[in-house]
Amino acid sequence: MRQYILKRLLLMPITLIGITFLVFFLTRMVPGGPVERMLQEQAIGALSGDKVVGQAHARLGNADMERLEELFNLQEPLWKAYLQWLGVVPQEVEIAKAEFNDAGLAVITIASASGNSVALEVTRDGDVPQYLAPEWMNEEGWQVRLESPQQRAQRLAKRQRIKGEKKIAELVKSPACRRWRAVASRRAFHGVLQGELGLSYKYNEPVTRMMMERLPVSLYFGLLGAIITYMVSVPLGVFKALWHRSLFDSLSSVLIFMGYAVPGFALGAVMLVYLGARLEWFPLYGLVSPGFEWMSFKDQLYDLFMHTVLPLTCYVVSTFAVTTMMMKNNLMEHLAADYVRTAVSKGVPFRRAVWKHAFRNSFIPIVSTLGSVICTVVGGSILIEKVFDIQGFGMLSFQALMDKDYSLIMGTLLLTSVLIIVGNLISDMLVALVDPRVRFD
Repeated sequence: MRQYILKRLLLMPITLIGITFLVFFLTRMVPGGPVERMLQEQAIGALSGDKVVGQAHARLGNADMERLEELFNLQEPLWKAYLQWLGVVPQEVEIAKAEFNDAGLAVITIASASGNSVALEVTRDGDVPQYLAPEWMNEEGWQVRLESPQQRAQRLAKRQRIKGEKKIAELVKSPACRRWRAVASRRAFHGVLQGELGLSYKYNEPVTRMMMERLPVSLYFGLLGAIITYMVSVPLGVFKALWHRSLFDSLSSVLIFMGYAVPGFALGAVMLVYLGARLEWFPLYGLVSPGFEWMSFKDQLYDLFMHTVLPLTCYVVSTFAVTTMMMKNNLMEHLAADYVRTAVSKGVPFRRAVWKHAFRNSFIPIVSTLGSVICTVVGGSILIEKVFDIQGFGMLSFQALMDKDYSLIMGTLLLTSVLIIVGNLISDMLVALVDPRVRFD
């Protein structure tokens, strides 16, 4: 077992690299990224005639687009941007720019994270920058480079999908590109290996912090749902198998299949209308009420319970039916097996034959699915969270896809992939503990 776990742990990084490689390249190749989205919103705002929208998007100039490109390393080749996101290749983590004036001088204001600041005067000798930098700039790894009008025009042409030497030559003479520019940057390893998943372009917040804020909500509903499902479904499946074709079995089957046939989000909408809006038994949205932090502990528990009932019911309604019927069918199959009948014929009490032999073998398929529950626990249900306006991890993943937020998409997919791999390992370990026939030697 120890050797098997070690091999699986060594294979995890390779598997994750393959997953992130595919997701990163697919994400970058799909049209409609953040830059295209901002340009589209700017065009729609200009055509709509709405003064408020127009004024808001009028500020989205070339500087904003360049900042967005640098935030996601969109100006770099795909392979290099991927390695920078992993943290294998250094990237520019801080950038300051300034154009040269008519006197041939560019003044760059540099304010580092360590609290140092300087107004750096840069001149140029051809395409070589000339400047006198303080010692702390060299210690922190700051470097200065020059961007010619041709380089700026090519970058602008690539962003706006302009082709043709003639059109690019016109851009060189445009006000946006006609001057040389000095760029000061500090490069560092800043990626997944360093625990940095980047900033969300939509919310301008660290992706890691956003995910950590949403995870407790999904963990709360997911763990409660998993515990309730297995604590109720497994005994119910056993009783249904032992009392097969009885009135209890028939009535419970009707209720189970009715719950399975109704999607969780549809059931949530119905309960929200009738039990929440009309009867006013339960709150309509969120996980807690406004002013939750000022309530007493008893009132907080009651408020949390009332907000939990309806979403949790929607969470467990489908998995409840599947787990119950799986347990029943597996147990009935093993009760009819030869080894159980042989044990009973040799004088083993029926109760002992059921719980010691048949139940243990019937529980193996359910144990094999316990690991996959981890991903469901954290991922939550997007539709259910949408219906009840619960800001969980599933809703965060959905919003990242809708906003085409590269950093947030990659962060949520990376965490989900890690959980799936860990869940599969846990499933194999649990199967080995339950089934003595399984050995990893």
